Amino acid sequence: MNGQTQAQFPDEQSEDGSFQRQGDAFREWVTANGTSRFPAAEGRYHLYVSWACPWAHRTIIVRHLKRLNEIIGMTVVDPIRDEHGWAFRDGPGHSKDPINKFEFLSEAYLATDPSYRGRVTVPVLWDKVSRTIVSNSDDDLLRVFNSEFDAFTDSDLDLYPREHRSEIDRLNELIYETVNNGVYRAGFATTQKAYERAVYPLFETLDHLDARLSDRRYLFGDSPLETDWRLFVTLVRFDAVYHGHFKCNIRRIADYPNLYGYLRDLYQIDGIANTVNFDHIKRHYYFTHDDINPTRIVPVGPVQDLWAPHGRQSLAA
Repeated sequence: MNGQTQAQFPDEQSEDGSFQRQGDAFREWVTANGTSRFPAAEGRYHLYVSWACPWAHRTIIVRHLKRLNEIIGMTVVDPIRDEHGWAFRDGPGHSKDPINKFEFLSEAYLATDPSYRGRVTVPVLWDKVSRTIVSNSDDDLLRVFNSEFDAFTDSDLDLYPREHRSEIDRLNELIYETVNNGVYRAGFATTQKAYERAVYPLFETLDHLDARLSDRRYLFGDSPLETDWRLFVTLVRFDAVYHGHFKCNIRRIADYPNLYGYLRDLYQIDGIANTVNFDHIKRHYYFTHDDINPTRIVPVGPVQDLWAPHGRQSLAA
């Protein structure tokens, strides 16, 4: 590595010090119409997640918004990930695995594919009937939860409406590349050039989004859609983790008048605050990433009041 710092995930690091995230390994779908080997059913599927992980957080939010909590079970892993990976342990906000008695999430991966050698990630949707992983792709699971279990929920919410799909897909891609994954590309960079290639586009997009939100309550109008929640999970971690730990410190989200109000607005939607666990978030990042934070000291701040009035109701039509 030519004297570079040891990477958090060496197999996902390029020669120039850039972080290159691995692809999702399992991408089958649950379908309502029986066109896949995983039919939608009540109680058949179980979601393995971490409160700390933004990708998993998205699925937790959509599961809640679509009122699927009684339809799809959920187990939370320990936020402290060690050399064995994500673990099932009893503790505040996390527990042992009640479904398979797995000790580590890696056991689910190896049960599905004994030859799997990639990094074990959350979320995971597990099929209790075939005893296999359906998907570890949060992108796919957002769409599955949005539409394929509608027969089992009284929610008519559609986070991916047909009239906005092309723009949702376009904005999702921009936000993923520069913001959602951009903070990781900055934080896990092992050279100055790789870090700067990530951090400047990150703030260019945040500036763009702050301007976009100056005359509309949410990204597409009066109701939050899929893209809003994909952005929210990064914004809510930004000042507590990414600003300092990942060196994304040109500005805080609190410094953006529209983005900060928008963050508070989304946080205050019924039940969303219960999906945000700052203890798990901070302990995971600051303790687990010991290459970045070798002392493993977890900061006590920042002080944030996400329940403060956001005043964004006036932007609704």
